[in-house]
Amino acid sequence: MSQTQHQVQASGSLFEDLPAVEQRHAQAAQQVRNAAKRQGAARLLQPNRSQIELRASDLESMLGQDHLARLVWGYVERQDLSRLTEAIKARGSNAGRAAIDPRILFALWLYAVLSGVGSGREVARLTREHDAYRWVCGGVSVNYHALNDFRSGNEALMDEVLTANVAALAAAGAISLERVAQDGMRVRAHAGAASFRRQAALEQHLAEAGELVREVKQRAKDDPGASSRRAQAARQRAAEEREERIRAALEQLPQVQAAKRRNGDAPEDARASTTDADARVMKMGDGGFRPAFNVQLATTCQDQVIVGVAVTNAGSDMAQMAPMVEQVIERSGCTPAQWLVDGGFPAHEQIDAVHEHTQGKTEVLAPVPEPRGRAGKKGQDGDDVPPPDKHQRKEGDSGPVAQWRSRMAGPDIKDIYKLRAATAECVNALARNRGLQRLPVRGLGKVRAVAMLYALAHNLMRMVKIAPQLIGLGTGASATAQAAG
Repeated sequence: MSQTQHQVQASGSLFEDLPAVEQRHAQAAQQVRNAAKRQGAARLLQPNRSQIELRASDLESMLGQDHLARLVWGYVERQDLSRLTEAIKARGSNAGRAAIDPRILFALWLYAVLSGVGSGREVARLTREHDAYRWVCGGVSVNYHALNDFRSGNEALMDEVLTANVAALAAAGAISLERVAQDGMRVRAHAGAASFRRQAALEQHLAEAGELVREVKQRAKDDPGASSRRAQAARQRAAEEREERIRAALEQLPQVQAAKRRNGDAPEDARASTTDADARVMKMGDGGFRPAFNVQLATTCQDQVIVGVAVTNAGSDMAQMAPMVEQVIERSGCTPAQWLVDGGFPAHEQIDAVHEHTQGKTEVLAPVPEPRGRAGKKGQDGDDVPPPDKHQRKEGDSGPVAQWRSRMAGPDIKDIYKLRAATAECVNALARNRGLQRLPVRGLGKVRAVAMLYALAHNLMRMVKIAPQLIGLGTGASATAQAAG
């Protein structure tokens, strides 16, 4: 027998009585489990979410030094809000509850816009749950009524702040008004399409609303203990507000009828909204028709700073250029050299008005429309008659209109005019991304206040880039970090 065969037989005879390897492991594991059971149940650290915790921390330590909320607060601290503080009646030892610092409300809305939040209730919730909003409040309790009232009721204040910022940037040489681009943006109104009614329906609804108000008042008078005084007052207030909105819609109806006549439509089809009388049905960017407002923004091409804001309920941009030029000159104290608009703006009357107001210092750059009614026209010899040159002066053109036509034929105009889309469309897209999709308020005045707030938030971020010294920032790494945030 060979040595190898002898070793195999020997090893088999030595270990054949032992259990298999897997069986040994199973037996060892079972012994461990039995020993653990004899020792008792396992001790575990389980969650106890009802435990009250006391955390020793301050709001100041919750935000980094380069946080956006600090930038917003630093900007607000430098604004003149005396208009609001002078109106506060709680002074000295006089009776009354202390008012919320207007700077807190202003900073909350600016930070909310930059974060894409547009609801007052959502901002109020964030002041209790989000560290940045809590830091801005600094322990002051804020409710959504105060937030909404501040945003919708301070159109004049925001207009003054925008004017002061634009004037400061222009005086410091931080912006150039050599070229300004204007564009209109249709923003969905806070009104439903089904809220629009013709005159007969509005008169009927007004009569029903008036009857409801009388019933609510009489019910409260006959049985004052039927429900709480607060509930009675709420029902009466709701009925009166509805009656007022319907009456406002009837007052707006003549303007809608006049617009129908100008467009060649039947004035009998004019309708006004019982929800927001100032809203108008407009053609939106997707081709649909919905209640909306026309938000006009004028922006510097070089720096993309908004220098003019206007809100109208006209669906066309045709009459919006000259008023915006006047507004920008009044805000900045400078006359733009070139004014860039799209094809919906250049009505001949508007070009004449801009020329007259600026004494010819502002050149309008807008595409010249192609001549209409010339396609397929034949001459006496039967040949096609070429259309006239659209850049040549036409019969009835004024001097400024003729200059505009000739100017747009220049060789360098196309390159300059490309700045319009690069400027206006970019600013519009930023506003959309920050939540300017549907307006949360009703009425032209309140919509203007919202548009001003978006313009101030946009300009704040631009000031970080082009003039950080105006908002208390340096030009070092900290300023760069805040700008990136």
